[in-house]
Order: sequence, then C-alpha cells, then structure tokens
Amino acid sequence: MAQITCKELSALSDLLTMEENLVAKYKAYACNTSDQTLKNQYEQIAQRHQRHYDELYANLK
Repeated sequence: MAQITCKELSALSDLLTMEENLVAKYKAYACNTSDQTLKNQYEQIAQRHQRHYDELYANLK
C-alpha cells in the first residue's frame, strides 16, 4: 500500500470521528423514542455508520 500524506491521514481521522459521532447520535435517538418504527430506522442507520467506521479503520491497517 502506498504511503498516505499527512493531509490524507488528517481527513481520514476526521471521517472516523464523524462516523463515530453519528453512531452515538443515532443510538441515542433510538433510545429516546417510543415509536418502534423510528427506533428500528435509527438502529439501522447507526449500524450503517458503524460499518462505515469499521471499513475506514480497516483500511488504515
């Protein structure tokens, strides 16, 4: 794998942070709603962002 620049590493770090924040946000939304349909949607969105995070992180290894 080619070396990444400091700027690219910084951008990846920002993306990881953003995905991590989105996971936490949607998990909180799911916990704070009584509407089961919304709860399911929030949980699915949280899972999608968790996969994004995991894929980005895996590419750094």
